[in-house]
Amino acid sequence: MFKNAYIPYGGYYSTPFAKWQGSLQNENSIKLTGNTSKRFFEEKGFDPGIIEYVYFGHTVIQPGSFYSAPYGAAEMGINVPGQSVSHACATSTTAVFNAASAIETTGYSTVYVMLGDRLSNAPHVVWPNPLGMGGMPMKEDINIDNINGDPSTGQSMLSTAENVAKEYGFTREEADELTRIRYEQYEEAIKNDRAFQKRYMFPIRIKRRKGEFVLTEDEGVFPTTMESLAKLKPIIENGIHTFGSQTHPADGNAGIIVTNREHALEIGKDKNIPVQIVAYGATRTKRAFMPAAPADAAKIALERGGVSAKDLKSVKNHTPFIVNDLHFAKELGLDKKNINNYGTSMVFGHPQGPTMGRLLIEAIEETVIKGGGYALVAGCAAGDNAAALLVKIG
Repeated sequence: MFKNAYIPYGGYYSTPFAKWQGSLQNENSIKLTGNTSKRFFEEKGFDPGIIEYVYFGHTVIQPGSFYSAPYGAAEMGINVPGQSVSHACATSTTAVFNAASAIETTGYSTVYVMLGDRLSNAPHVVWPNPLGMGGMPMKEDINIDNINGDPSTGQSMLSTAENVAKEYGFTREEADELTRIRYEQYEEAIKNDRAFQKRYMFPIRIKRRKGEFVLTEDEGVFPTTMESLAKLKPIIENGIHTFGSQTHPADGNAGIIVTNREHALEIGKDKNIPVQIVAYGATRTKRAFMPAAPADAAKIALERGGVSAKDLKSVKNHTPFIVNDLHFAKELGLDKKNINNYGTSMVFGHPQGPTMGRLLIEAIEETVIKGGGYALVAGCAAGDNAAALLVKIG
């Protein structure tokens, strides 16, 4: 449990997420995250000189990934040390946990969490294999091959979702109905000219040969109805998931300032809204049951924070597959219709590194609207593990 790790209210952003092979497909995610963070600090009036250390959360290597944190910091115009954090889909929560730990234990007063990934045009790696036939190398697609097969089990991520659905008896009808609700929740986020998203969303600006390109809203979200969902076939025979009830790869970035209480209140946009990082939990469930892990990680974070699930004002759960939410709500005794208000990663896409950072930011803003209280953000990660973060607003 943390006592003096805070996020300044408004000291964060998420860009819109761009669809796979879409508008950001050729942008270096480290360089883009650094440049976007620089613009964010300038526009909000934050002094980048306050940053003493950087955690750069990403999962897909880019040119220069060997230098990720100092590279990103240099793009911001600051010369500070840092390190990369890679925890698959839980990268954001784990990076914020590391930042909070640094505030509590190292003497740093302000740490910056940079989160950026580009799943488009992911690397196709050739590995040396001297013992192969004729010395032929091995090849690996960083995204597709790892999504389709866990090295320790051989099972795909989708298989783990169907394993959980089968064990807990979740049906195709339940999956489609909750998927429809998630899309309706996203519609709330874009009502009134995207009023909710504009509380935190920061546009991407890129100079190109034909002028400046600006991305102001999510790219790749399609209208979804029960009728359209019903027409889709299960991806795995007799399974409950279709292409409509799972997430889609995306590109984007986010940034979060982590500091002490005094400084957070000083630079936050509302001095009456402290955002305290309370507790973190991580766990690993049984093999090939990845969507079952977040509930246990959440229980650990809640226990460490001395909070029960019924005390939560806002709950976000990363949703690579809709069964993640079905299981999470069942295990924590929550109304599945009230999880992931304003949408989730199944709807707006999954760039991996910044995905749960966006969920955390949305949880903070939702809780402020509700008058303050506890917010929980959880999500699975490759290898049947998961992480959760508990924060208190107000």
